[in-house]
Amino acid sequence: MGPRRIVIVGGVAGGMSAATRLRRLDEDASIVVLERSGHVSYANCGLPYFVGGVIEDEDDLLLQTPERLFERFRLDVRVGAEVVDIDPAGHAVTIRATADGATSELPYDALILSPGAAPVRPPLPGFDRVRVLRTVEDAELLADQAQGKPRSAVVIGAGFVGLETAENLAHLGIQTTIVEAAGQVLTPLDPELAVLVAAELVAQGVAIETGVGVAEVTDEGVVLADGRAIPGDLVVAAIGVRPDVRLAEMAGLTLGQKGGIAVDADGRTSAADVYAVGDAVEKADSVGGGSSLIALANIANRQGRRVADTICGRAVHPAPSQGTAIVKVFGVTAALTGWNETRLRAAGRRYRVIHSHPMSHAGYYPGAEPMSLKLLFDPDDGVILGAQAVGGSGVDKRIDVLATAMAAGLRADALADLELAYAPPFSSAKDPVNMLGYMAENLMSGECDVVEADELSGLVATRWTLLDVRTKDEHARGSIPGSVNVPLDSLRQNLDSLGDGPFVVYCQVGQRGHTATMLLHELGLPARNLDGGYETWRATDAAAAGDPDRLVPAGTRR
Repeated sequence: MGPRRIVIVGGVAGGMSAATRLRRLDEDASIVVLERSGHVSYANCGLPYFVGGVIEDEDDLLLQTPERLFERFRLDVRVGAEVVDIDPAGHAVTIRATADGATSELPYDALILSPGAAPVRPPLPGFDRVRVLRTVEDAELLADQAQGKPRSAVVIGAGFVGLETAENLAHLGIQTTIVEAAGQVLTPLDPELAVLVAAELVAQGVAIETGVGVAEVTDEGVVLADGRAIPGDLVVAAIGVRPDVRLAEMAGLTLGQKGGIAVDADGRTSAADVYAVGDAVEKADSVGGGSSLIALANIANRQGRRVADTICGRAVHPAPSQGTAIVKVFGVTAALTGWNETRLRAAGRRYRVIHSHPMSHAGYYPGAEPMSLKLLFDPDDGVILGAQAVGGSGVDKRIDVLATAMAAGLRADALADLELAYAPPFSSAKDPVNMLGYMAENLMSGECDVVEADELSGLVATRWTLLDVRTKDEHARGSIPGSVNVPLDSLRQNLDSLGDGPFVVYCQVGQRGHTATMLLHELGLPARNLDGGYETWRATDAAAAGDPDRLVPAGTRR
């Protein structure tokens, strides 16, 4: 019996990870990688930054070439080679050369599908004028058009790629408008976190139209569903992607409930000796236990490696996906892991919420930046269900720690006991992650009860007293309507004037509110602390009104 013949359809993250891992494990195997585009290994996450000129040299995006892959790994990489048919019974694929249309057949002992996902292209009038951003070729076309200095641009879609594209077009001096059919930007975030990102876009001069779709693309721009015309010499669609399952359907492979290729924990499809990885595949969900479509390069890389291990007979440990992701939007970073509150509520899953607004490092050390954190956990066992973060420096570190804790199955209150690196330039003695743990401990023990911002109006309507324990100056700069201001340091002296409650207590971010609430409890008065304080209320109020302008400080708009 000769060496194993392994054919991989599609390169980039999943396919190339599988190919190189296979070679490390089997020097004798025949490994052929078929890629229909002209590039087999490139950094597709860097494409928006090439369009904006942040990455100046296109070659920096190309991680490997077919020639280098042959020299180092003896991989037979064929670009411009499109697979047009799969015969699972005969263990062969049919290839069509994109240059001349010539077809040929290639047998395999094991086949790995890594076709990725394709941009959503809705059937809108005039959509053929729209650019998308998925491949190097897409980036080249868009960069050429953007470098021509169009006066205006419209980006359809406010997901990760849409926001990165909008930022880079704005950096080129192009007046940019984002149009998003959903009621907010970045729908993976909950509204009170997403509005912080929207406020940064507005502050940087990017216009936002949410809650309205595009009805038509014209030569002058787009026409919205409500009839308004938005100018756009350049129109880019970043509406999302769908798993490319054309080959899978052609081969009769089973698809999952979400429309992606169904695979088991080892990456096997429903056909013998056929595996699948990457954006086209449904992933096991770490929170809900079902499957989900998560288009992330790190997951594709991991799947490629695991499938190579399986083919070579090595044991593989299943790793469900959390969907950890991060994006930079001008001076703001937004990151998340696990499920958001919107999804938990829709699934009927019980949960508790914590909001926190710490600084990136010790406030007395220069350069500290604020951030907003949100933690979601099971109220019974404390298992972490998801986390979100928006802010400046340090957001990536905190979401990575929370994602690791979540993957390890730590309880929310166990975050308090994590020993995290501390020095004033990097963190605080109580790291923001530790503080989430202390807050979770207070809730889980019943030591303190909190009120969420969306509960506030109902409690005030039933005659709860809204008590602001910030300083007089803070209250004067902005407060929740109807609140009574008694600073924390004078609370004991003024209790007689407040009555018997019950009280909803708030401060700027929740910490002084917690101290005041505990004091009231000790004195036998009913009180609850407003989760996340005034900062969370402001963001929730701005999100509910669909008005991120409320969060943009005067004089900061570009």
